[in-house]
Amino acid sequence: MIYYIAKVAVTAVLVVLISEISKRSSFVGAVLASVPLTSVLAMLWLYIDTGDAGRVTELASSIFWLVLPSLALFVALPIFLAHGVNFYLSLGVSIGITAICYLLMVVVLRHYGIEL
Repeated sequence: MIYYIAKVAVTAVLVVLISEISKRSSFVGAVLASVPLTSVLAMLWLYIDTGDAGRVTELASSIFWLVLPSLALFVALPIFLAHGVNFYLSLGVSIGITAICYLLMVVVLRHYGIEL
């Protein structure tokens, strides 16, 4: 149980740290946020939990393919905000667009025989 609490604490601290740094410098916050910390932590926790490099490989490959549709959020959100759309509505619609992009990516990958 202590191990799971430690995993949650480390992950949460990193997210809060990036948020706090972003208040002072959006550039530094963006650099830290763009580093795939969540992915690295997920792969680290998976390997520590299972010792299975094959599962880590599968996770890393799936993350690679799903990074592409996730970029839709970072394109859509600033566009909506620049047009004066309310932040929460912009975020919600951007998340919806991103979800659609994920779905489309999964469909396209399955068409080409790539299963995530």
